[in-house]
Amino acid sequence: MKNIGLSRRLAAVSRFVLPGSIVCDIGTDHAYLPIHIIRTGKAAKVIATEAAQGPFERAGKNVREAGLEGKIELRKGDGLSVIGEQDQIGCITVAGMGGTLIANILEAGKDRLNGVKRLVVQPNVGARKVREWFLQNGWELIGEEILEEDGQFYEILAAEKGDPYRPYRHLQKELLFGPFLLREKSPAFREKWRREKGDWEAVSDRLRFAKETASVREKKRELAQYIRWYEEEFPDETSDGSRCCPPDGELRPEELRDGRG
Repeated sequence: MKNIGLSRRLAAVSRFVLPGSIVCDIGTDHAYLPIHIIRTGKAAKVIATEAAQGPFERAGKNVREAGLEGKIELRKGDGLSVIGEQDQIGCITVAGMGGTLIANILEAGKDRLNGVKRLVVQPNVGARKVREWFLQNGWELIGEEILEEDGQFYEILAAEKGDPYRPYRHLQKELLFGPFLLREKSPAFREKWRREKGDWEAVSDRLRFAKETASVREKKRELAQYIRWYEEEFPDETSDGSRCCPPDGELRPEELRDGRG
């Protein structure tokens, strides 16, 4: 099998895998992630699961072409239903699904998580749902990453059994933004939430003309809270996302280019 050209998204997921563990990759699709983590020595073995027949067959073909049948075991089935304690899994990865679906998979199979040391998830949307599941089930968030690829933003979350409240200083705000991501405020993080704020404002404007019901009032309140949190965390940004005037003593980019720095 030729080099798989792993996406930046899956490469980021692989960085959070518990080194030397037996890994279970849920919803493996093409099995690109298992192939990569075996080739790079991150995992001793991978159990790759897939519910859909087409992706299951593609995954099998890729594993065979990579010559890794002895290191990657494919199992067909939903979620965590095809694994058990006898598999001695140390790390579970779930990537490329919505946050609600990931949380539902973990909830449905939580009796199969005994012995698992680390969960690594990459929700395409709705990362808050996964953080809430971690919080409610005793999993401590230990790291996060955000990146942009092909115009989409992806968050990677890693958790281990521990104190689920430890990472949080402002719980509700950080369930939304991510406690580690909020402290780092990377360029990708800033851009993601700048766009989200624009969406919140657009929805708020439309709701001004909606019939005033309890659900509409609740949605308005929720959006107003999100916008306040954004403005608290990014006071240097105007509503269109541009920088405001720099504080006294801070040089503008053009001043740096002119040699005034």
